[in-house]
Amino acid sequence: MDKPKILIVDDEEGIRTQLKWALDKDYTTFMAEDSDTALNQAEKEKPDIVLLDITLSPYEGKEEGMMLLQKFLQHDSLTKVIMITGNDTRENALKAINLGAYDFYSKPVKLDEIKLIVERALYIQNLERENRLLHERLAKEQRFENLIGSCELMEQVFDTIRRVATSNATVWIQGETGTGKELVAKAIHYHSLRKDKPFVPVDCTTIPGDLLESELFGHEKGAFTGAAALRKGKVEMADGGTLFFDEIAELKPELQMKLLRFLQERYIERLGGREPIPLDVRVITATSRDIQTELDKSRFRKDLYYRLSVVAIQLPPLQQRGDDYNVLANHFLNKFSIEENKKLQGFNAEALEIMKSYSWPGNIRELENKVKRAVIMASGQFITPADLGLQGLDLNLELEEARNKLEQEYLIEALTRTNGNVKRAAAEIGVTRQAFYDMLKKHRLEVRKYRGMKNED
Repeated sequence: MDKPKILIVDDEEGIRTQLKWALDKDYTTFMAEDSDTALNQAEKEKPDIVLLDITLSPYEGKEEGMMLLQKFLQHDSLTKVIMITGNDTRENALKAINLGAYDFYSKPVKLDEIKLIVERALYIQNLERENRLLHERLAKEQRFENLIGSCELMEQVFDTIRRVATSNATVWIQGETGTGKELVAKAIHYHSLRKDKPFVPVDCTTIPGDLLESELFGHEKGAFTGAAALRKGKVEMADGGTLFFDEIAELKPELQMKLLRFLQERYIERLGGREPIPLDVRVITATSRDIQTELDKSRFRKDLYYRLSVVAIQLPPLQQRGDDYNVLANHFLNKFSIEENKKLQGFNAEALEIMKSYSWPGNIRELENKVKRAVIMASGQFITPADLGLQGLDLNLELEEARNKLEQEYLIEALTRTNGNVKRAAAEIGVTRQAFYDMLKKHRLEVRKYRGMKNED
């Protein structure tokens, strides 16, 4: 596997050489002392990381460094540019961060810290490249209407939809709230021979119980107080097409019986009516409840369930769908960016990490709502965790802890290799003896634990 590429841009030969010596083992390094050479190297080698002196020379000034930063990012927005700055140019370094620099580092250079920053930059870059690839794959993903996914579980769902769509079999869709049950029902309808006929949804949780029978089967004029005119019900409106019952387990027992009779006889009678009305309707149902519990407690008729579940589809929660959260997030980002007339480049690395680790209890619906919120709230080019409204790890603290842990490991390895000889260990990691002792004190490491029988210090 090829090593990651690092371009070192600094007008001081000593710093270029020092950085190259420190990084050459793990990376392919290139050096440039001025902007022209740096741009030529970037075009030719396409570096993953650029270590860029913010002030290349007294006559070029900080503006040259800023110009180079923008050109590197224009060439590849995923290039991680780490600005190297003197203490008196910290304010300019912060401006560089706003222009897209990944991080900045103040001189004098400490090689172990530079290594940590580079490692973190590459880790984040890999996340972002993976996100870009998933985003590019989005257009190629298998989908039915607005159903999107590429994990194995969703491939099985798509395969079932293909197989069942052209039949007239009833379909039972089981899945948590927000997993896309109605989208599955629509996909079945719009890939069936009934696609040019009505798709009529019935949400059994939103229609008051005393009105549900009238909503389903309709009523004749004068059938009850307030029935001023004949009204067709949902079942009749779906004639020739598909009737979708969402949260079917909420249906009252008396309506369960009437629905079972319709499935058996294929006709209805409006409330107050006497004439049977034959209908050709395909029925698809869905629930987020544990149907086995409903059956065991006799809250749902077993004979009706068997009629409705000729084919059963189990929708997985978002947490079990691997990288699909990323594909879906980018889909929603594109959708809402157009609606809100915003030009956004994507999610930053912290947002990607938090979305990956978040459990998504509200599934796709929650993801969609959070991305919509993020698009509205975003003030930069990339969506952040704050835009999403997600509370996750403090990644700045995480980075500091990672730096400290790796620094401690470097110290221990150096002490172990040199049998506790501080002079040699300090030379190996490129710091002075005093700096080495300061780091030992910081990490509470005792040299004597790494020495043999004799003192070599």
